[in-house]
Amino acid sequence: MQNTIIRIPIDKLIPHPENPNKMSKQTFEKLKRHIKQTHNYEPLIVRNHPEIEDNFQIINGHHRALALRQLGETFADCIIWNIDDDQARVFLATLNRLGGKDELSLKAELIKNLSEKFSSKELSKLLPDSKAAIERIKDITKLPPMPENEKAFLNTLVFFLNDEQIKIVESALGLAPTPAVGGSKSDKLAYAITIISKEYLESKGV
Repeated sequence: MQNTIIRIPIDKLIPHPENPNKMSKQTFEKLKRHIKQTHNYEPLIVRNHPEIEDNFQIINGHHRALALRQLGETFADCIIWNIDDDQARVFLATLNRLGGKDELSLKAELIKNLSEKFSSKELSKLLPDSKAAIERIKDITKLPPMPENEKAFLNTLVFFLNDEQIKIVESALGLAPTPAVGGSKSDKLAYAITIISKEYLESKGV
């Protein structure tokens, strides 16, 4: 019955010690607020704990479990998977990283509908998006021309920098022009990277 939802006491749910996924404090507060207001959340994925009898090890849902605990809940909705240590590690490395992209036109329509009831500031407390990002999406009135049968998506670019590299990037950001729309650090970073990339391509005759 691997897909059956079972209510398990939170005190019997133990985080996996090798879970690499960490959520920012701001995003975690949004998650906790959502659960408190709606009482809805995706069931946690757990397995029988390999060492502690009558307890369960969390595979997916560490932040949901913590949010429920902080909200004073005593039980959590869970799905028990029968997996070994190696399978657990594979899921730890993938479950929190696999995801799709937001189609821009549909995201804009969704934000537009939500904006009829919520302000951008209120939405930023409920959604993963920042207030600045929500404002930009709300202001989209015309999408750039797209080839037939293609759609525009909101994309996320993730990369890692060492201490020396981040100092160089932050110095460059301080000199980078402010984009016409939005002025947050992420806005400037995206704008600066785009300018640098375009100049590099032009230097290569592309």
